[in-house]
Amino acid sequence: MIPLLTLIGPALVLGFLLGAVVGRFAGLPRTGPTLAGTLALVLAAAVAGGLSLAGLVPGRAGLWVEVGALILAAYLAGAAVGAVSLGRQAA
Repeated sequence: MIPLLTLIGPALVLGFLLGAVVGRFAGLPRTGPTLAGTLALVLAAAVAGGLSLAGLVPGRAGLWVEVGALILAAYLAGAAVGAVSLGRQAA
């Protein structure tokens, strides 16, 4: 588990930091299309997480699904933190 974490850990940190930067500059979604895109990303993370929890994808492809779900979740968490705490203030 430790070697796996040493390989995936930096990607999780970078995903979170990238999300925080994007969230900082983009702010919270205010229009319909941006809200729909946000919900689509959250749905994609939920589907990938569900696939990894259910174990429906075996082997190397399953590992990629799990890693993708983790990195996408870290990115979305960073984007939420960046948009809420660091985001542009409404004028």
